Amino acid sequence: MDLRTIANAVSNCVNPNIIVRLQTSAGSTLGAAGRQQPQYNPAITGPAQIQALDNVDLKKIEGMNISGSVRAIYMKGNLAGVIRPDSKGGDLITVPAAPGVPALFVGLWLTAKVLESWPLWTKVVIVKQTP
Repeated sequence: MDLRTIANAVSNCVNPNIIVRLQTSAGSTLGAAGRQQPQYNPAITGPAQIQALDNVDLKKIEGMNISGSVRAIYMKGNLAGVIRPDSKGGDLITVPAAPGVPALFVGLWLTAKVLESWPLWTKVVIVKQTP
């Protein structure tokens, strides 16, 4: 039974899904100056549910020194936050401007922490990146 699909049918009535572009992390390489440059797999698109963080989620990220615009996102599939031992950064999520998409969601987001991971879907903390 896919409980996320059932829950999404209800939450979608109040907070519609948004079509986003996801680029999963492919690790990093060293650039000419010796700095790490993140690498990403080709983008895929799909529906996502972006929501505010609740108190439990805020406690989970309390010591991470995250500032700026922070949200939770639910997506089908497996997303990853920062995985330092594997030299992987977070996945990137791009929310394009489209009718019905709140302006504060539009832009590039970095996945910072996985909050829930299930076989069919993942809930992660995303942090908006400045241009």
